[in-house]
Amino acid sequence: MKGPYPELLMDHARTPRHEGPLPSATHGARLSNPLCGDRMHLHLRLEEETIVAARFEARGCVLCRGSASILTELLVGASPAAATELVHALERALDGEATKDPPSLAVLAELRELPGRRRCVTLAWESLLEALGPKGRRT
Repeated sequence: MKGPYPELLMDHARTPRHEGPLPSATHGARLSNPLCGDRMHLHLRLEEETIVAARFEARGCVLCRGSASILTELLVGASPAAATELVHALERALDGEATKDPPSLAVLAELRELPGRRRCVTLAWESLLEALGPKGRRT
């Protein structure tokens, strides 16, 4: 890391991808981090066990917004099982396991040096698990 945060994360925080509502969402979840005030609303549209769209709405820090943007880029085209594995891969990377794929996980793993900010990084990813769970389905 050259600055306080990796450049890829800063790029996503400055210019978030897939930010905004998703009116056609089939799944979604809202989570917050009361310690710092971050709030995340993740929206997904699944068709035939494939995530065909992912968007987020967030109020939060650079880490929260940048991580959410990275996540939504990785989700499009993934199955729920593959998306869930991405969450677990990030958790392992933040715990110190080496990771190369996808490269953005290795970038986020650099933030393990900031354990007090871990929840900022993982809030969107936790929202994904919630959205894919039984309570995340829209009716």
